[in-house]
Amino acid sequence: MFKYSYRTFGRELVFLLAAAAWAVPFVILVMIALKPGDEMLTDPTSLPQQLDFSSFPQAWEGSSGVSLGAALLNSTVITVGSVIALVAIGSICAYVVVRREGRMGKGIYGLFVAGIILPFQLGIVPAYAVLRELGLAGTYPGMILLYTGLLMPLTVFLYTGFVRTLPKDYEEASYVDGASRIQTFIRIVFPLLRPITATVAVLTGVMVWNDFFVQLIFLSGSPLQTLPVAVYSFVGEYVSQWNVIFAAVVIAILPVLAFYLIAQKQLIQGFTGGIK
Repeated sequence: MFKYSYRTFGRELVFLLAAAAWAVPFVILVMIALKPGDEMLTDPTSLPQQLDFSSFPQAWEGSSGVSLGAALLNSTVITVGSVIALVAIGSICAYVVVRREGRMGKGIYGLFVAGIILPFQLGIVPAYAVLRELGLAGTYPGMILLYTGLLMPLTVFLYTGFVRTLPKDYEEASYVDGASRIQTFIRIVFPLLRPITATVAVLTGVMVWNDFFVQLIFLSGSPLQTLPVAVYSFVGEYVSQWNVIFAAVVIAILPVLAFYLIAQKQLIQGFTGGIK
């Protein structure tokens, strides 16, 4: 029977203090975004004397000819497309790797692990050359294809650890009923992968959404500017208006924060692994 003690209170207090420390940057971000321009320059760290929401419409209009709304749409299309491709391909690949016993399965898994270790920056130049020759540089399909290749090793690694916890009894019963391998995977295995699928979707989605380096290189000169690149352009145009820059950052993090809050239960289950 659980008994609330001083040790429990101390543990909860430590967790609350840690949560407060993690929340400080977000509080400062919102505070500065809601401050008027003159107050921002005179006293940036204090609480705003009056709330000023005018920086959000100004941030939404964007800079350098790219609105924040268009950048939000571009980031959404690239992120959602990449996550769908990673989940669809990575889950099947991990399932085959785990169920294929012997050296071949272990060798393929080792190649994916090596893909996590090696820095992807080593292949940026040849990847850009290939996409340009194919006419995919600066396009939605090109960026989705690129991120699918870059994050596939991590996706397979996460799925593989979870698939290994799945008993084969469900699959064997499906085979007895006359289902094929692909039918077994779609109807039996993939629904059991829902916790790790949420984990993969959140992790890879955040990586694609927040990525700046790849998007700056492969989308340079195209109209498909994403949120990180659009927010970066604010620094040059609104260098003295940090409230506008911070408002743009708040707008940029809201969608992925909402997605995380919705999928956090499945995310925790994916990290713990296994099924009951």
